[in-house]
Amino acid sequence: MATALPIPRNNSFSMGLLTGGVLIAYTTLAAVLGFFRHIEAGSIDLVILVAGATLAIARRSKEYNGQLPYFEGFSTGIVTALVASVVLALGFVVLTVIFPHSMDLTQARDLFGFDLSVTLAFLAIVLMGVMTGVITSLTAMQYFKKDAPDPMKISD
Repeated sequence: MATALPIPRNNSFSMGLLTGGVLIAYTTLAAVLGFFRHIEAGSIDLVILVAGATLAIARRSKEYNGQLPYFEGFSTGIVTALVASVVLALGFVVLTVIFPHSMDLTQARDLFGFDLSVTLAFLAIVLMGVMTGVITSLTAMQYFKKDAPDPMKISD
């Protein structure tokens, strides 16, 4: 009798929502306290996103009793980062609707010197988050992947 394994998207989605909530809370706090203008504020967002994706992979690995297949963990990290990034980007859009001058905090300009639009900011947040999730998943899965059989070991 085969045992059914849990669906990875449930873990990824819930951890993505949790990570996205933490990202929104941190970004709002950074904007209110006035240190959102500093580049270090954005790097803390990346640390939170990396931690969320890594924790989702670790949680998924426990469901597999430490024998997590590579693709399962890889997709878990990417989906977690995607959901968290979309939640953060939607939170940013809501923030710009409530406080129209919040786009001034980003100090972002495109190649031609014009101010960055809300739509491009949304897409940039999602793209940056997904790429961070891909890199994090590739790195974290080196630690969490299922061990391959050793060809030099003699089996009993």
